[in-house]
Amino acid sequence: MKGILGKKIGMTQVFASNGKLIPVTVVSVEPNVVMQIKTKETDGYEAIQLGFTSKKEKHSNKPEMGHAKKANTAPKRFLKEIKGVEVSNYELGQEIKCDIFEAGEIVDVTGTSKGKGFQGVIKRHNQSRGPMGHGSQYHRGVGSMGTLRPMRVFKGKKLPGHMGCETVTIQNLEIVAVDTAENVILVKGNVPGPKNSFVIIKTSIKHPGAKNEPSELVSYEEKVSENITEENTETSQEVSE
Repeated sequence: MKGILGKKIGMTQVFASNGKLIPVTVVSVEPNVVMQIKTKETDGYEAIQLGFTSKKEKHSNKPEMGHAKKANTAPKRFLKEIKGVEVSNYELGQEIKCDIFEAGEIVDVTGTSKGKGFQGVIKRHNQSRGPMGHGSQYHRGVGSMGTLRPMRVFKGKKLPGHMGCETVTIQNLEIVAVDTAENVILVKGNVPGPKNSFVIIKTSIKHPGAKNEPSELVSYEEKVSENITEENTETSQEVSE
């Protein structure tokens, strides 16, 4: 098991050399810092705590600054634990970069879904509306609350309420590419949460160690440089003639 924290930048698309279009989510992964190492002797379980995105000390309280000082780093805005790792392979204050993952690996991505506020049953639970004629007097209501006998509403009844802003995990996503120069990971498909929200990328629970054949992506920078080189060559030949 391994994992890293990042920030969702947005979605785009890349092209493979075989002509396929691959929709991807761009996740910015700055170097994570190991803020704490938890062991069975001290905490009862094994895990590492990662920190992501530094913040100013004036925006931090004393416990946060003291916690970060032990790792010899600045206070972090986003802290999460990764369980199931081999803690002996990590050190306090160690930096974890995006190169821990490779293209083709299968991962689970966890984030906080978009908040949609207070919504009715039609949007929240995908229920159907009533007739829209004026005489029906029932359009977008909740509907029947149940039988008369219990004289109460059963627990779990689908009712209007707060929608979204929940922790959501999408499993078995594939890593399309890892850019170590820009600290970016491209994940195939969509990832929960709005833009600039924090996400966690971890090894797939259902398929640990699984890895697909990575797709060979088309690089437009190489194509442009090749065309410029060809044009310069042709121009120099014409001048010499």
